[in-house]
Amino acid sequence: MDLKLKDKIIIVSGGSSGIGRGISISLAKEGAIPYILGRNKANIVSVISEIEKEGGQAGYAFAELTDPEKCKEAVDSCIARFGRIDGLVNNAGVNDSVGLEEGNHDDFMRSISRNLTHYYMMAHYALPELKKNKGAIVNIGSKTSVTGQGGTSGYAAANGGRNALTREWAVELLPYSIRVNAVIVAECYTPLYDRWIKSFPNPEERLDKITKNIPLENRMTTADEIADTVAFLLSEKSSHTTGQLIFVDGGYSHLDRAL
Repeated sequence: MDLKLKDKIIIVSGGSSGIGRGISISLAKEGAIPYILGRNKANIVSVISEIEKEGGQAGYAFAELTDPEKCKEAVDSCIARFGRIDGLVNNAGVNDSVGLEEGNHDDFMRSISRNLTHYYMMAHYALPELKKNKGAIVNIGSKTSVTGQGGTSGYAAANGGRNALTREWAVELLPYSIRVNAVIVAECYTPLYDRWIKSFPNPEERLDKITKNIPLENRMTTADEIADTVAFLLSEKSSHTTGQLIFVDGGYSHLDRAL
């Protein structure tokens, strides 16, 4: 299927590793030009090399997105290089385990900043270009917003906010034909997920227990599966889809895990 994304300029925050890396590569395969935002030089070099090896093109900027000025600079740098923005993928964030019992005000607010505030800032600064081009926004979210997880109040609250902003922006941007959707992730094996699993005294046993509770095929969702859904939502092929929370999770969030 031709998603008609050729030469579309798509900003991808956190686009050099994990799910973001998968999104950047999937977009490039469709002929789009991902503009990758990240902090790790080695990761950015690696993903751009992979994209260029396959004949694709990408741009990048180093950005600490918890700083609103850096969000603006990242957007401005994309416009300076490519002259336009056709889409935005808000993806950067981390499950930082700021819980209720052991947490505090500063940690909680830091978690909101790391996982939610830059979603707003990136959309705010990219909006003038998105309005010109009838662009699209995809927010990456987490199952924690609907299932809870325990011990991660900050991250869960931030993801609840991501869901709410998806619906709010979908309404506010209707006059500009800008579509806004979210892809909700449950269990996807990324480098961050690997680090979390290895923090347990029995990581293999813990991973096996989680995997057995994923209804469809008892396996983790792949970054590619999430990325391909994101590419579809950014494309003209989903031209009448907005305000939706799309769960790409093998049924984890909504089906009976006793299956």
